[in-house]
Amino acid sequence: MAECGLRHHLAMAAFTAAFVFIAGVTAFAADRNQEITMSKHPYVGLWVSQDDYIRYELLPNGRYFESRGFRERVYHGEYRVTGDHIDYKDDSGFIADGEFRNDVLYHAGVRLMRA
Repeated sequence: MAECGLRHHLAMAAFTAAFVFIAGVTAFAADRNQEITMSKHPYVGLWVSQDDYIRYELLPNGRYFESRGFRERVYHGEYRVTGDHIDYKDDSGFIADGEFRNDVLYHAGVRLMRA
């Protein structure tokens, strides 16, 4: 009886993991019109922290680069903007988000201003 319960538990865990993976990949699936749409988007461009240590370069093709200090383009991946909300997924699979308010990008406790 316990073996049946364990199998059910493992099956549910595998299903949940597959769902989360598929949802994450689907959310960032390529959109043919994204580059055209983002090229005119007001949030495209360079965003820098007050001390210039952290820099986010939001490209019109839905890609981004993050630089830190003297290390250029340390992190890179895809981003999506919905209203004033931004979702990031770097190429290693790390997912994060942020908010634009009054021409300031708030991300992971950091305030970034337009360069």
